[in-house]
Amino acid sequence: MIALTARTTTRDEIPVNLDLSTSLQLIGRSLEFQRIVEILAQDGDLLITGVPGSGRRTLVRVAAQEVGAVVLDIDCIRATDGERFLHLLAEAISQNWEAKKIETWVNQNANGFFIVNAESKLKLLHSLDQKQLWQAFIILLELLQIMASDLEQRIVLILQSFPHIRSWDRHSLWESTFRREVKANPHVSYVLLATIAETCNNQDENNYPIETIQLAPLAKDVLALWAREILHIEKLKFDPHSRALQIFLDAVQGNIGDAMALIRRLLTLTHHQGLITEQEIQQVIEGMLKDLSITYESLLMLLPSSQIHLLESLAVDPTDKPQSKEYIQKHGLSRGGSLQGALTGLQNKGLIYSAEQDYRLALPLLALWLRQRLS
Repeated sequence: MIALTARTTTRDEIPVNLDLSTSLQLIGRSLEFQRIVEILAQDGDLLITGVPGSGRRTLVRVAAQEVGAVVLDIDCIRATDGERFLHLLAEAISQNWEAKKIETWVNQNANGFFIVNAESKLKLLHSLDQKQLWQAFIILLELLQIMASDLEQRIVLILQSFPHIRSWDRHSLWESTFRREVKANPHVSYVLLATIAETCNNQDENNYPIETIQLAPLAKDVLALWAREILHIEKLKFDPHSRALQIFLDAVQGNIGDAMALIRRLLTLTHHQGLITEQEIQQVIEGMLKDLSITYESLLMLLPSSQIHLLESLAVDPTDKPQSKEYIQKHGLSRGGSLQGALTGLQNKGLIYSAEQDYRLALPLLALWLRQRLS
């Protein structure tokens, strides 16, 4: 899987009163939101997949609030090994439970593995061997149930980019133990956030049955409604006598994260009579593509030539039948196993959708950047 990040605007450039994630109904996720609420309320666990910016984390956090749960949020990309994973989990617990109660727990159950430092934070002791780290892992998972009982609230662990831990958990010992122990706790749930690649790669259904919710791109009419509502708050609107809205929608292709980034940039401009013009839309798109160009160039360097060729072809000439004889001849693609291997590789990296989504590029701005680059 490949994660892409880039600067859009600085914090000072974003209006402080603008919450771009407000109203899940307006951004077309009400059905998914309701299902997440139901699962968390029933002590269930979840895998939520989608491209960056599809609203995975926002949906879970608001759903957790709906069921009165405490959220522990862990970015597994930062968990470079088991010890680091324990540090992050301990940090999340410290942020959501009273220091005195944590200190009592350490003194009674875990003084050989943890301390409470001068800042009243739960910290893992240094220089623990592998056996001790494993023991610390087990008792920390037990602490989650203790914490839930004390708070009289559910605990929901959001694990962003969870498949990343498999890079060091080669035999799935940490993953299987984590899932088993959380499943056994009646007031603790986990929500795994992953890219669309995990929808294809999730081979653990027999060992860890879990409901998967995939966040597909939003319909254009839903995104248009959301954008109009957000701009209305700021006393702005798309120029109705131009193609400004259409250009905006074509650029983001249903990706709410890209739409938010473009809206933020638009709000930094001065708009005559409160109208957003075609030229202003083009200006902010060009700015974003310029900022992302280094990221995208680096991405291409990581891909084999067959995948680059196919990715460029799908960006310039989208199709739901890249294996057809006509498409292969038109773009000079390799036949047979090489083409199928490139398709599978791009899906596994989360760069294109599967056949059900017509092999579309998962990152709309990447598609736009490739088209400009090849024009």
